[in-house]
Amino acid sequence: MNASNSQPEEYDLVVLGSGAGGKLIAWTSAQKGQRVVAIERKYVGGSCPNIACLPSKNIIHSAKVASLFFRSEEFGISKDNVHINMSIVRERKRKMVQHLVDIHLENYRKSGAELVMGTGHFVAPKTIEVALNDGSIRTFRGKNVIINTGTRAKLEPIPGLAESEPLTHIEALELDVIPKHLLVLGAGYVGLELAQAFRRFGSEVTLIDRNSRLVHHEDEDISQALEEMCRDEGINVVGNGKVAHVDGKSGNEVRLSGTREGSDFKISGSHLLVAGGRTPNTSGIGLDVAGVETTESGYVKVNERLQSTAEGVWAIGDCAGSPHFTHISENDFAVVNENISGGHKVTTGRQVPFCMFTDPEFARVGLSETEAKQRGIPYRVAKLPMAAVFRAMTISETRGFMKILVDTTSDRILGFTMFGASAGEVLATVQTVMLTGAPYTTLRDAIIAHPTMPEGLVFLLLAVPAKS
Repeated sequence: MNASNSQPEEYDLVVLGSGAGGKLIAWTSAQKGQRVVAIERKYVGGSCPNIACLPSKNIIHSAKVASLFFRSEEFGISKDNVHINMSIVRERKRKMVQHLVDIHLENYRKSGAELVMGTGHFVAPKTIEVALNDGSIRTFRGKNVIINTGTRAKLEPIPGLAESEPLTHIEALELDVIPKHLLVLGAGYVGLELAQAFRRFGSEVTLIDRNSRLVHHEDEDISQALEEMCRDEGINVVGNGKVAHVDGKSGNEVRLSGTREGSDFKISGSHLLVAGGRTPNTSGIGLDVAGVETTESGYVKVNERLQSTAEGVWAIGDCAGSPHFTHISENDFAVVNENISGGHKVTTGRQVPFCMFTDPEFARVGLSETEAKQRGIPYRVAKLPMAAVFRAMTISETRGFMKILVDTTSDRILGFTMFGASAGEVLATVQTVMLTGAPYTTLRDAIIAHPTMPEGLVFLLLAVPAKS
């Protein structure tokens, strides 16, 4: 066991944080024969398999099953004595998480990368001291160091908010009771996905957002479709809601007061979920000692190669200010993995697809109409209601639409948006064509199996206006 002032242990690569990009570079570098250590405070494999992407989608799927039970008579099936046991919902999620953790531990074992559980901070350039979870201390110095510390839920400085002990997504996914009335503060990915899920489990749900419309950065037709979804499912949406004060305790009774369009409002509920954005986990880890600068928002300052301001120190994933998606952190790994060996792979110009796992899903890649207009990029647009897609008809999932933007001269696809069942899967089909640079007619003229969701793309593309 090393004392804190002892000689650091020398490694080829030290990775602080075991999230998506961090674990991949740890395993890959170790498989190349390098001496690698990954330092993880709590969650083996990072947020995605433990407390974020995968467990949330697990819970959301349970909510989807619940919604089908309540719709069951539509399919000719009686629904007598439907009862939701949140303890069993949670246990299903926990089993999946444990399985994922076991896979990660096996990958560390097979790769030869060392996994150290503890809290690390820089004590010198490229040198990290770790207070191990067993109470001992070790110090590591790497030829290269990767910062992969991620982000956490942001708590706005609203009087009484912290004292109310609100849920974040972490605690919400561990609930073994159905909240009587869940107040959701923020209508981003987490807010919308979990608002819908808990409504389907039986909670009364009120969604409060400071903006005038849901996902206000997206096109208006998407905002309208999501608001219609919320309304039809019985979710109360309070737009333009500026919360000024919070009273009470989440889990017992919590009261929000504020203003909306010039009028005061007060809302009471049993539980409060905060889903108002993310803040980087970069404070208190000694970045100043390491010569690593941060942005005004606290993200590690990196260039297009993901190098920090300190030689031999790189940052990947959320903490580097990359778009907050696991698949982008995985691409950050590919960037750093090449550059750490002298390559020149950059993050600029890469595609950033995303999918919000509401039901139906909202997915997009490339430009939205809003972005195209802001940039002055001319486009042709086609839109198809999901009610016109045969597969959607067969499964009674006809809410939503597909929309595509096509260049006015080259026939290149500029962007694709879908709010509909299986949007994430359909998205990948369009993205593949976009990556090749092929004209939209390649996909329009393809023979796509019937009846599948991607078949709807053919009808969508047939509606693209001709070149003017």
